Amino acid sequence: MDIIFATNNLNKVKEIQSFVSNNLNFITLEEAGITEAIEEPYETFRENAWAKASYVYQKTGKACFAEDSGIVVPALGGAPGVLSARYAGAHGDDKANNAKLLSELKDITDRYAYYKAVICLVLNKDEVYYFEGECRGSIADRGAGTGGFGYDPLFIPEGYDRTFGELGMEVKKQVSHRSAAVSKLVEFLNTIQ
Repeated sequence: MDIIFATNNLNKVKEIQSFVSNNLNFITLEEAGITEAIEEPYETFRENAWAKASYVYQKTGKACFAEDSGIVVPALGGAPGVLSARYAGAHGDDKANNAKLLSELKDITDRYAYYKAVICLVLNKDEVYYFEGECRGSIADRGAGTGGFGYDPLFIPEGYDRTFGELGMEVKKQVSHRSAAVSKLVEFLNTIQ
């Protein structure tokens, strides 16, 4: 089954493709002929995932899904939240985003945080489904490890004493927010193929 994944973030594509069997083939936005940026104007992951998926469906008429995710730090009022990828300004500047998060937490002892992912699947104009996942943990005092992307060098998942950046892909596949949401998506897709 071919399905459009409403992203050009190859890290996300690679990570999600690793969770699924070979009978699902993800097509990126670029491969689907969509080169324009898709707005994410909302204040929740769910609404932004819907905005991207519905835009792609309207443009192509093909089944698609979009994922919106980020890290939430309650002690910072929920920041970075939906602004996770552009927390420090420029979209996708992981180093600057991590530096800003550490700076914001400098004098805060409550470092509890969680990653959240929401997937919106649009099969047709009448069928829209949502799949969510969370991974709870805390923010380290400094970055560690080179694995993963985004805030992975700072995030220590519950039950571990190292960051996602140190733990590697195998652990992340088992406990991450994205793997939880994708598992639900794949389970659903397997029932309709």
